[in-house]
Amino acid sequence: QVQLVESGGGLVQAGGSLRLSCTASGRTLSNYLMGWFRQAPGKEREFVAAISRSGRSTSYADSVKGRFTISRDNAKNTVYLQMNSLKPEDTAVYYCAADRISTVLARTAEEYDYWGQGTQVTVSS
Repeated sequence: QVQLVESGGGLVQAGGSLRLSCTASGRTLSNYLMGWFRQAPGKEREFVAAISRSGRSTSYADSVKGRFTISRDNAKNTVYLQMNSLKPEDTAVYYCAADRISTVLARTAEEYDYWGQGTQVTVSS
């Protein structure tokens, strides 16, 4: 079993940037396809981005494409989400997740096996 801990959330003005980190312990992160999801108050959890085990393939939700970048450093057991040009509608709790089985990038929460506790991102207008 892998334990995931997110960090890097906070309060930022619209147009600003944040970088989220997700550090794993208990297992080698390179064995897992990784994803970022977010959940705003009163809304369902939604897919943000995913990255393959090697880091060579990525996938993004249309709402963040061109603004967010997912990356990973397997040597540091860490996955990142660089968020630029933030908008108030990006406000949510952001979760990282690990998928141990899928061989293609997964965009639904049900495909992920392990989750972090989440980190709050608030974008003010």
